[in-house]
Amino acid sequence: MITRLHEKPAESPRKRPAGTDLPVVLLVGIVVGLLLVPSAAAAPGASLVVAAGDSSPASKAQANYTCDGLDDQVEIQAALAALSPGGTLVLSRGTFNCSGSIVPSAGTTLLGQGPEATNLSFSRNGMLNVSEEHVTLDGFHIEGSGYVNASTNTTLDLTQWLGVLTIYASDTRVYNVTGTADASIQAVFLLLHNPNIYAPILQDVEFVNCRAVDTGTYGFLHNAWGSENTTIKNIRYRNCAAINCGRYGAFNPWVTGFDFAEQNDIEGLRVTDCLAEGSLESGFHFEWNPTKQDCVFINCSSRNNGQKPSPGDYLVGDPDFFGSGFYIPGGQVSLIDCRAEENSAFGFFIINPDGMLLYNCTERGTGRVPGIALSQKPISYCILQSMPVPANPSIVMDHCRSLDSNGWGLFICGTENALIRDFTMTDPAGIDGIGAILGCPSGELPVNSTIDMGVSNSTIDLAASGDRPQTLVYIVNNRNVTYSGMVVSDAVRPVLVEWTLAGGVDLSGLEVLPANSTA
Repeated sequence: MITRLHEKPAESPRKRPAGTDLPVVLLVGIVVGLLLVPSAAAAPGASLVVAAGDSSPASKAQANYTCDGLDDQVEIQAALAALSPGGTLVLSRGTFNCSGSIVPSAGTTLLGQGPEATNLSFSRNGMLNVSEEHVTLDGFHIEGSGYVNASTNTTLDLTQWLGVLTIYASDTRVYNVTGTADASIQAVFLLLHNPNIYAPILQDVEFVNCRAVDTGTYGFLHNAWGSENTTIKNIRYRNCAAINCGRYGAFNPWVTGFDFAEQNDIEGLRVTDCLAEGSLESGFHFEWNPTKQDCVFINCSSRNNGQKPSPGDYLVGDPDFFGSGFYIPGGQVSLIDCRAEENSAFGFFIINPDGMLLYNCTERGTGRVPGIALSQKPISYCILQSMPVPANPSIVMDHCRSLDSNGWGLFICGTENALIRDFTMTDPAGIDGIGAILGCPSGELPVNSTIDMGVSNSTIDLAASGDRPQTLVYIVNNRNVTYSGMVVSDAVRPVLVEWTLAGGVDLSGLEVLPANSTA
């Protein structure tokens, strides 16, 4: 189903639900003095109530509309049509069985009794579509299943390439909504620029306390159709979670928890206090080609992602396998106080950083996801560069840590103008007898680099310890790189330097000590 904009009434100030971090208001008493007959139009800012077929007799007695458990979207849509901008449609406790779509009008609020109490269950290609501005959704659960191709258009409007909740329009708020879906639809929560429905830039959308759980598809996804206004702007996530997305069946082989840039560019993204756990592929993810500008993650955790087994012929940077806590190919992205734990291939995967910052980030146990085999080539922090970038420094890593990696604690390849300060690497298992590679031998990557391989014009300060690999830190193919810090190890070769280029490396500030040293 394609929902198109209709002519909007004059705007009125949106009524933001009070206390969005608290449980939603109870149904009891909310309609006192506001009861209207179903055919009457609601006064501006007024509320109407829809009762589920399985709600209590008391709820039904107070409701303006009562559902019977079949085609419940009909009563909900009729109630929405009766609301003027600024009105609130209150859903009772219970399950609303919707065999078609629900489309809130501009300026309205759809308010349930909380995700444990109010459930919207969609079938027969039904969805919750926000195609008008100034809409607020608050306090309910959504689920969708059994979607089929209902279109003859094979490029844009296939029903499966949408979300159970699809947001087309700007200035949307989503609070306290939990959702799930089977593998027949692309996402649970989808932000989609589609010029056939909403032509302006899609911007100013906020998710607070939202969760996608045990899905057969992407949890949160941004996407764009068309050729204009495909940059999605000023999107905010706070205290949201994507859990087990694609783990028990998958829409496609690349399902992630959060995907912020599929075919859209992204600008002004804020992700705070969010969790990605148990995804088929990455936890937090961007695709390669889109532009990423002013994207900031604060206090986010990504763990046990990359449930898809590593292929036997895997090479670093293979675009068909992500397996990452944070997968960030290119752009201006900042990670502050973020954590990656026991993700299969990478803790932090970064390519072509163009003014990127990692501050006080921690990786632990990369390469070992509970319940699946150890990844073939796990890397805690993987920083690759395959083309020149204008930013200098291209990346700043400050006060970051790699703890107990099952592979390389740090791998930097093809990178110039990197600034790494106070990096701590503790007890990596290593790969092929090496704990960390700063630079890279030719042939390590499947991507074609347009600059010199290795590391150039960079500063690296680190504290490394551990004895499991034969070589703890391998410096190779460096040019104009200054090292400082301390390596404490009883490994056969704590530090190995090979094949440096013109300008070489300055190791005068790097101290190498045995493990039992008291220095």
